[in-house]
Parts: sequence; structure tokens; C-alpha cells
Amino acid sequence: MSAHLTILRAGPGMTVQDMGRPGYLDMGLSRGGAVDRLALAEGAALLGQADSLAALEMAGMGGEFQADQDLRIALTGARMRTQIDGATAVWNASHLLPAGARLSIGPAVAGSYGYLSIGGGVQGDPVLGARSAHLTAGIGAVLKAGDRLAIGLDAGGATGMTFDPEDRFSGGEIRIVASFQTDLFAGDVLERLQTTTFRRDARANRMGVRLESDGPGFHVSGGRSVLSETIVPGDIQVTGDGTPFVLLAECQTTGGYPRIGTVLPCDLPKVAQAPAGADLRFRFVPLDEAVAAERAAAQARAALPRALRPLIRDPRSMSDLLSYQLISGAIAREEDVL
Repeated sequence: MSAHLTILRAGPGMTVQDMGRPGYLDMGLSRGGAVDRLALAEGAALLGQADSLAALEMAGMGGEFQADQDLRIALTGARMRTQIDGATAVWNASHLLPAGARLSIGPAVAGSYGYLSIGGGVQGDPVLGARSAHLTAGIGAVLKAGDRLAIGLDAGGATGMTFDPEDRFSGGEIRIVASFQTDLFAGDVLERLQTTTFRRDARANRMGVRLESDGPGFHVSGGRSVLSETIVPGDIQVTGDGTPFVLLAECQTTGGYPRIGTVLPCDLPKVAQAPAGADLRFRFVPLDEAVAAERAAAQARAALPRALRPLIRDPRSMSDLLSYQLISGAIAREEDVL
């Protein structure tokens, strides 16, 4: 009998997501999929399975869940306060969710999008080769209380593993490359783009993130004459009032707003995960540096399984045991263990 996960309570915007549907731009369908694809790869590494399997994406708020069979789960992406039957569950780690136990995931305390990966993956009938919900295209739906999700066959493996995620949950520097209309912007505007500290607007969704800044907008001469043409996640469109928008996974496929630059795919999770009000700064990089950054990011994803470690170290394997303050280290505040 296949396993199922029942949603007892769902935060707004909770959907099933995988790596999306590449290859359909000419048909008017953007890639979609998880806005933080690295979080899916991290969850897959924790569970020892392919990162193509679907997981739950939680936008700012988690929910409550119950399984009818023992399940292995992994928690990645934006850190959220989590309990299993009242006991705190560590984030960025894998756990056993026993049959009948209640998994409670609260609001995000760092970042914007959290992910619940499950051993065997969330099942369902694929649409155009993926199980991701793509709400702007009318594919799938927001999950709600009472939904019962089928879970695939889990090949099994260890739980109680963790890793140290890269810091992508508080904004920071974002590397960009020139786009089709970058040359339309004056040199002083491009320079100001790189010296301005932007704030991530609260108005954001899976389609894109609006950026706020002090000072004048980032206007372009002849911007209204730009033809509508193909756009992709990471493109930075500038609207008529000079406001930049960074497009995310569920963006439209064509657009006529000029693009001042394009965010490197490996830096896009930083934009998606930045909480409202977080500072973001842009820096143009040459194409060879961008390619090297993408290659390094791919290598880091491939190395994730080797970066795992047990949540609780066996004292018998700790050669430096005497250097630990075991008594004082036995007590920690809740936020220190999430």
C-alpha cells in the first residue's frame, strides 16, 4: 500500500514543486518549478534521492501534516520553526516522521521559501513532464487542509543527517550579466545600479520581486520602443517609473519592458529567499566569470551528499572529546537548534 501525507493545515501559497518544465517557452509556458532549486537539491541529498522528485514549497508559512506510514523527510530552504509531536526538529536536516505523528511547521524566521522533501517524492499525474504547480498557467493548485498527497516508494536510507547551507537568506551581493537592452541605459545609470543598495519589497511572488531604493528611478531613453521578446527567470525588467523587478521561476515568457541585466542562475535563490526589507546589491560580471560561477555552483550541488554529517556525533568517534564543554553544551535556546 502506498504512503500518503495528509495536510491538516496549510499556509497560504503552499504548492507541489519540482525542477519545473524547461523547453516550453515557444509555447508560452515558462519553466516554473521551485523558486529555490538549490533547496530541492539539498533535500534530495539529505534523503539520498534524485532532485527531480517533487516536494512541498511553503511560501513564508508552513502547515501541519500527518502520515499514514513512517516517512523520511528533509527540511531545507527558509528556516521555519518545526516540531514533530511537540519535539523540536532541526532545520536543514533529515528526520523520521512516524506514522500518525504530527509535523508542525511554523512561519519563516530566515528567508522566504521553505521546502519539505519526502522520501519517494510527492506523486501525482505529470503535466508536460513535471508535477509542479504553475498557477499563472492554470496547472495545479494551491494546497489546502484536507488534501491527501500520495508519496512514492522510498528506496530507504539514513535520517538524522544535516549540513551547513550557504547563506542565501539575508540578501547581499547579486552578480548579473548584461542583457539585451543593457546598452540602452546610460553609463551613469548602470553605474548607479551597482552603487545603489536596494530593498526587497514585500510585494513579491513566484513571478518576481519588486526592488525599492532611494533616489531617482533607473530610466532608459527609448524604453517604450522595445519590442516584446523572450524573457527568462533572472531578467531584471525596469518599468516605466524606473523600478527594477527581478523575474523568478513563474515569470511570463515575453515582455516589452527593457532589461537592465540578468541575475546569474546560481545567485537567483538569494533574490527569491531575501525577506522583505533585506538589502540587495548588484554587480556586473564578465561572461567568463559568470560561467565559472555557474560551474562552481554545479560542482557544489554535486558534492552535497559528501557534505552531510550526523546530527548527533557518536562520542566514541570524537577524538577531541575532552575539548568539549559537555554540560554547558547540553542546553541551548530554541533558535540555536533550528
